[in-house]
Formats: sequence, structure tokens, C-alpha cells
Amino acid sequence: PADKNEFSENEYKVIKTKTFAVKPMDVEEAILQMNLLGHEFFVFRDMRSEEINVVYRRNDGNYGLITPEI
Repeated sequence: PADKNEFSENEYKVIKTKTFAVKPMDVEEAILQMNLLGHEFFVFRDMRSEEINVVYRRNDGNYGLITPEI
């Protein structure tokens, strides 16, 4: 039997690649865009830091923000 931590390439197969512009905006605008698109997450460039960030909808209905460690 294979170790639980081992995986084959077939277990994590990318079936679609999507390219889009990562526009500068604030967190509120990113959440609005995410909701307008009906997505569970949204990638954007933070207006202040110019870093790539991700907002996401949490299971409790609130929102989360992922920022890079500087």
C-alpha cells in the first residue's frame, strides 16, 4: 500500500486554465466583484500595497482575505 502522503499526478489533475487581468482595487471592491460574478473567491491587486491578494467567502457567510507574507 502507498503511503497516505504520496500521490500520483492523476489525483490532482488540472482540467482548465483561465487567464484574467488582476486589477488594482480595495478589498470592498474585490468582494463586490466576487459577488457580482457569483464566485467563492476573487484574486486582485491591493491598491495600497500593490500585492496580489485573494478574498473568499467563508462557510459561515463572512469573508476572508489572504495576503502575501512580506
